Amino acid sequence: MPARAVTLAQARAGLADPDPSARPMMRWWWFGPEVEHAEIDRELRAMAAAGIGGAEVAFVYPLRETTTPFLSPAHREALAHAARTARELGLRFDVTLGSGWSYGGGHIGPEHAARRLHWERRDIGLESLAVPLDGGWPGDELVAAYLGEGADAADWQLLPRTGGTLTIPPGRGPRRVLLAWSRPTGQQVKRAAAGAEGPVLDHFSAAATRRHLDVVGTALLDAVPAELIGSVFSDSLEVYGADWTPRLPEEFRRRRGYDLLPVLPLVLDGARITGEGADVDPARLRIDLGRTRSELVEDGFVATCQEWAREHGVRFRLQGYGEPPIELSTNRLVDLIEGEGVGWKGLPQTRWATSAAHLDGRDDVSTEIWTWVHSPSFRATPLDLKGEAHEHLLLGSTHFVGHGWPYSPPDAPGLGWVFYAAGALDDRNPWWPAMPELTRYLTGLCWLLRQGRGVADVKIYVPADDVRVENPGPLDLWRAVAARIGPDIPAAIRENGYDLDLVDDRALETLDPAEVPILVLPGTRRLPADTAHRIAAIRAAGGAVLAVAASGTTPPAGPAEGPQPMAELATAHVPEGGLAAALHAALAPDLALDGDGGEIGVVHRRLEDGDVYFVANTGPRTRTLSLRPRDEHAAYEAWDPATGHRRPVDLSAVELHPYAAIVLAGADAVENAAARAETLAPARPDTGDTAPVAHRRERVGLRLTEVAEHVHEAALEIDPAWLRPGAGVVLDLGPCTPAPAPADAHGYRAEVHGPVREIAVVRLDGVQVGVLWDAPFRLDLTEHLRAGTSTLRLEVHGTAAAALAADPHLDETVAGARRASGDRFTLQDLDRALDEHAVGLRESPVLEVRLPV
Repeated sequence: MPARAVTLAQARAGLADPDPSARPMMRWWWFGPEVEHAEIDRELRAMAAAGIGGAEVAFVYPLRETTTPFLSPAHREALAHAARTARELGLRFDVTLGSGWSYGGGHIGPEHAARRLHWERRDIGLESLAVPLDGGWPGDELVAAYLGEGADAADWQLLPRTGGTLTIPPGRGPRRVLLAWSRPTGQQVKRAAAGAEGPVLDHFSAAATRRHLDVVGTALLDAVPAELIGSVFSDSLEVYGADWTPRLPEEFRRRRGYDLLPVLPLVLDGARITGEGADVDPARLRIDLGRTRSELVEDGFVATCQEWAREHGVRFRLQGYGEPPIELSTNRLVDLIEGEGVGWKGLPQTRWATSAAHLDGRDDVSTEIWTWVHSPSFRATPLDLKGEAHEHLLLGSTHFVGHGWPYSPPDAPGLGWVFYAAGALDDRNPWWPAMPELTRYLTGLCWLLRQGRGVADVKIYVPADDVRVENPGPLDLWRAVAARIGPDIPAAIRENGYDLDLVDDRALETLDPAEVPILVLPGTRRLPADTAHRIAAIRAAGGAVLAVAASGTTPPAGPAEGPQPMAELATAHVPEGGLAAALHAALAPDLALDGDGGEIGVVHRRLEDGDVYFVANTGPRTRTLSLRPRDEHAAYEAWDPATGHRRPVDLSAVELHPYAAIVLAGADAVENAAARAETLAPARPDTGDTAPVAHRRERVGLRLTEVAEHVHEAALEIDPAWLRPGAGVVLDLGPCTPAPAPADAHGYRAEVHGPVREIAVVRLDGVQVGVLWDAPFRLDLTEHLRAGTSTLRLEVHGTAAAALAADPHLDETVAGARRASGDRFTLQDLDRALDEHAVGLRESPVLEVRLPV
């Protein structure tokens, strides 16, 4: 897919007025699902007014006895009504193809339910035995049985079966029988709506997936026409313990070329095989079995869902990771790729998803965002949301689906309904006046970072075969790979001015070897032969191949599984802690940073006539940076992400406030520099003077009077000098204070306290002129001033955490839900609602006056 041909001028214009398709969406929890049409309309209008671009409907557990179970006529009519209203409001409308997670329900019988492999050992004597093969629990099925000599047998031979009987011949001494059972995992759909209860389906099985889609998906799309749906959605796979499906032996034989059952015990540590399969290496069996499982979940679930979606004229959006073990490249099969998780210097699921998208040439990749943000519900602030969003942008995400918006009926007592896990990001938050500004900010950045072509010099190889050897049972491939690579390798890459993508065996097939400047092999011991050939081609094309000791493993050892040993494939063998020096030796940093304290992240997009760099401070302290781009440009300027305003920039002294960001723009030629097209405007007056005249600054204290709770007013006597050309007046609420999060805190939070907790709506003479909610907590008042006396009003709003903590109805709501529908959820972290909670001004605001001299 070619890069989007965009110039710097077009990019800045789009940042200032972005395409609405880049607006963040919200996961919209319908409890029950019991909803009212009028409240549906009200909540959708509130979303639209706040700059939210759409809703993804998620059907979850009831909060009271419901008369509209899942897929009932009333439920489907409400869904259709919501889709129509969303279309009228210009909102995207997505639908989850099921209730709770993972897919399943009462329509999934034993033949389609998730299964796992269970091992059982029985000690026997010398006598021959004929054992009936009936399972001890409904759904149990014997896969195979093996006989070993001695009480501590480790050598196993497959036993024959005759009909429904296992025949064991007589022996010469103590023996042990090893039984491999296939049994249902028993996992039920989590957080299911009323009427959606039942087993999770077998994600290895196309028949099971089709069964679910034909029952649930068809009913949902019968209610809502495809043309009203943005996408149909599957959450991440959380089918715990699932590692078996009835067709696995047959599929293994077809795909791998030898029989699985004679050698299946090799998944057990220390096991050996006698008889058929004695020559099979345990590592080979584990790799082959792991690959087969990944192929089956790709074919049985992912490809089946994608095919079904295309048949029905809708797009399929997937969080493609979890259990069973989805490979990174599997994500490229679906219409829309999504991730989740923060940690811009690590390898969260977001990096797994964005890597797959980037390797497929896609720039529009979404993430589930604000999951567990500053838990509990209603404790998060706009600055928390902004700070976490920066992390997702630094990981390559360019679209957000917020977690989330709890539907709450107008007759719900107290604060209303909340989801069991944070966040609760709706208009019940007192700080909601800041939401439109936040969503506009995020929309602009998401749009901008889709333009041009991304620059990620470093590829980290996904050592899937090593992980499969070490984890022969149930496996979350992303989680195991991230643990094996460890945190140090990605952190060294990001902290030293480079960006990265993960790359697996299939992705390497699609890459031009000449376009891989650096490939990192993290503690890698095993490589498929084709992969070794491709790595050799990267080295031959001039790329650096770094075999790096990974903190999650012992140092790389042993030969590659390809035509060359690892020593010949690698251009350098890098000890633990030595990656930064090896990177610098291979290639200069894309954007070298000084003074960053390891807290400044960068994303680089190459445009038609220059480059843009998103530069974000992810920490609680103001940083003054020196920036050195590898690619020199004729001119540089800084763009304010909130407005698109530009200003000159001194690359040797770039100031970034806590959790603030700029867009650095570099033009290839002076005539292409946007700064030459018109007079530069300062993004905010606090960033320094831009006009070529001298100024002096004065700080004028304000005498505030509290005219109502958390409402302050001050009379401003406007000095005529303040209105002269070149003058400026800025309201400054004060500095931020670092506030480290507790070690046991759940979810992301900005580790800082601002001078106002949490926002201040600013009015002059009754007219709203701005909302202050993020650093540097300054607002330019210049254009709003007039001669004479004005009234400055600060309306301070905090969070709803105190209301949550004091809500006398919450416990009864939970108790009533459990009486009606059982124990389907537990509200999280309510005891922490008031931790460090505060509302009000922490500093005495001042006016900073800048006067020409």
